[in-house]
Amino acid sequence: MPPLICAAGHRGWTHKSYTDTARLVYISQHTAPTGRTFVQRRHQDIAAVAPKVKTRFAPSPTGQLHLGHAFSALVAARLGNGYHLRIDDIDHTRCRPEYTDQIYDDLKFLGLDWSGTPTLQSDRLAAYDAALQRLRAMDLVYPCYLTRAELAAVLSAPQEAPRATDTALSPDEQRRRADHGMAPAWRLRTLAAMQQAGPITWTDLRSGTHRPVDMTPHGDVVVARRDIGTSYHLSVVVDDAMDEVTLVTRGADLEDSTPVHRLLQALLELPAPAYYHHDLVRDDTGTRLAKRSRSQGIAEFRANGLGATDILSLMPDFSEMDEILMNYSILEN
Repeated sequence: MPPLICAAGHRGWTHKSYTDTARLVYISQHTAPTGRTFVQRRHQDIAAVAPKVKTRFAPSPTGQLHLGHAFSALVAARLGNGYHLRIDDIDHTRCRPEYTDQIYDDLKFLGLDWSGTPTLQSDRLAAYDAALQRLRAMDLVYPCYLTRAELAAVLSAPQEAPRATDTALSPDEQRRRADHGMAPAWRLRTLAAMQQAGPITWTDLRSGTHRPVDMTPHGDVVVARRDIGTSYHLSVVVDDAMDEVTLVTRGADLEDSTPVHRLLQALLELPAPAYYHHDLVRDDTGTRLAKRSRSQGIAEFRANGLGATDILSLMPDFSEMDEILMNYSILEN
């Protein structure tokens, strides 16, 4: 099997993960008493904040878990003193119950036990619809009846971001398509949403900063697909609030979604967790692992006779746990 590496080259693990100002403030507020070092106080603060952190691992049962998924579960477990397991199974066109069962089995095999009872997104469709209806009542979403080809043409045309599709079809044409049974997707009116939310930030525990929300690259994002009535963006925001998640840990490939999620949290008046986006696990060619890479699947490793310790040893070293928890204690208190 090809060796696995952590893709740190393009970003690198940060060892100075909070600003100098925040650090000086922290030191000034946490001066150690006589006989105790700053390092001792630091460890005590980390120990105090760790039980307050609630993380989650939310795989989609569209294929087998690979080593990258398992690493995400490991990070969530270590930072959260356990984690909540949520199965993101809203996409009924791709999700399979046998993959859900395999997720449970692989996590137990690896010793990555979750806390409490797992939740399924398919049980929460009413909650997602309620969130969508609230956005509709605020006139912050609009129906989109464009076909895929029409949508591609609209979004590829030169225009100022955020890209919108609400005027691509005349009102008469939209009514005609609705009368013929075409269900719409629902898109966020991003400019209006940002104006209503005002200046907002999201807590990035990797950089140790509160980063401003910038929706310029996103345009009018889809908050409800026409085939499932919700979207990844809307459902995970509702889920994290329902599950009382305080720290979202996930791969760096999902960092671009965070401004969208923070905006939806503000609009729906939901609590805003902190975020930590870890490096992706890649193969020896630098390619990120995918579910189609069965040779890197946990089930394949098990079938080849590898034990839990053997599989865990293939994962990147996660040595930044204390830094992330320290940043959490600084930025979230």
